[in-house]
Amino acid sequence: MANRGPSYGLSREVQQKIDRQYDPELEQVLVRWILAQCGSDGGSAVAQPAPGRDGFQQWLKDGTVLCRLINSLHPRGQAPVAKIQASAMAFKQMEQISQFLQAAERYGIAATDIFQTVDLWEGKNMACVQRTLMNLGSLAVAKGDGLFVGDPNWFPKKSQENRRVFSEDKLKEGQSVIGLQMGTNRGASQAGMTGYGMPRQIL
Repeated sequence: MANRGPSYGLSREVQQKIDRQYDPELEQVLVRWILAQCGSDGGSAVAQPAPGRDGFQQWLKDGTVLCRLINSLHPRGQAPVAKIQASAMAFKQMEQISQFLQAAERYGIAATDIFQTVDLWEGKNMACVQRTLMNLGSLAVAKGDGLFVGDPNWFPKKSQENRRVFSEDKLKEGQSVIGLQMGTNRGASQAGMTGYGMPRQIL
């Protein structure tokens, strides 16, 4: 799996199209946030990644940074990933990535917004990895539980539910009102109309 050769033809075109979706500016925002967020979890400092898509992928590939990130968004003692350890073994790295993905889904990220393990581990779709992390940051800001570290303006604001509760009287009142969607004849008149079948007089 890791020793897959270069792609050709249509596969190459598709891969190039996916690679073009990668956003270097978003990468800088995500790196700043992850460094700030993981620095607050009390563990050893997270090393700065090499700039660029490949550097970003290598930084996250073993899953340790991702697991520390999701743990830092939970109160102490409620961390979803109990054991985080760096490993050179592929299956261990993939296992840690999938632990992060499961924890992110439980945190509130929609399943459709979550990348696949191979997207990160093989570097096949780093733009999708960026989108998942951006959604995670937006959700952490929206929760407002005091666990988010960094500038809230780094991420787009999530829409908040604005539930409205109407009293029974208000609801009954609304039933007697005819909405304008039904059409209205208010202000209508027959001025200027001629009888059916009569020609219009042009002077």
